[in-house]
Amino acid sequence: MKIGKNSWQFNQGVYIQSSATVTGPKEKQGPLGETFDYSFEDLHCEASTWEGAEQALLTKSIDICMGKTNMREDAIDLFISGDLLNQNVTSNYVARNIESPFLCVFGACSTSMEALAIGSSLVDSGNCKNVLASTSSHYSTAERQFRYPTEYGGQKPDTATTTVTGAGTLLINNEPSDIQIEGATIGRVIDYGMNDPLDMGSAMAPAAADTIVQHLKDFGRDPSDYDLILTGDLSSVGSPIVKKMTEQSGYDMEGIHRDCGLMVYQANQQVFSGGSGCACSAVVTYGYIIQQLKQNKLKKVLVVATGALLSPTIVQQKETIPCIAHGVVLQRVDV
Repeated sequence: MKIGKNSWQFNQGVYIQSSATVTGPKEKQGPLGETFDYSFEDLHCEASTWEGAEQALLTKSIDICMGKTNMREDAIDLFISGDLLNQNVTSNYVARNIESPFLCVFGACSTSMEALAIGSSLVDSGNCKNVLASTSSHYSTAERQFRYPTEYGGQKPDTATTTVTGAGTLLINNEPSDIQIEGATIGRVIDYGMNDPLDMGSAMAPAAADTIVQHLKDFGRDPSDYDLILTGDLSSVGSPIVKKMTEQSGYDMEGIHRDCGLMVYQANQQVFSGGSGCACSAVVTYGYIIQQLKQNKLKKVLVVATGALLSPTIVQQKETIPCIAHGVVLQRVDV
């Protein structure tokens, strides 16, 4: 199953059976608004706290994903999920209401592809039949934990990003469907010495470039072998950097690369340099990209979710920001 240095090829067949995306109101107003399964009308998501709102997002995405199938919840062999909050409380608290075994993961904003890669590996090996892979983020929970509560009204530079309020869930197993998970590349922790928590794009771009280049080497491919190479949340700051770094390594992504953080919002929505958060890559990939694959408008996509592995404590200690990126290949197949 291992291919090259850091990659896995799923030879037994891993397929997406259903997907679900749930967002807040700002995401609904973006260019991909019609591709989401459900959007709450306000940030509270019918909950009394911001943390409760994020749990509502994740729960709703799981319910919708399962509702698209005839499968009972007790048929799920494993639930894998993670989020941005301390101790992954969103995923842990939602897991209380799911009867299946649970693996909690953390890769910051790379969690969507980390969970999907792990789940796909377990399905491919035969250790699991049906796996739910999820993630979530919320603008106000992330602001309170990593920066300042929204009530504070702190000023931000143009390099800052806006955390996507949303959640995404996939149901995967080994039963053939029109979307196959072909393989994955597991990223390394990369630290280029960046220490500004309000410039995540610059910090994460080297990790994204490292994973993309390693993936292409491991699979013996060129960027042109993909219809799209999609990064998670590099924004308008990090996107030019990753393209430049991959070009310096001999791989030209011009015209092939896009970033979820630049796709989820309109340019006039006042989101600084773009979207970010665990849900950024999840709602774009599990919504728009899945639909494009189903409609045969895309045939092969490399999704590289990016994450900054920092905490408020370590930032206050003037440490630098280690980052990571995980890639998963989704391809259209004829069943």
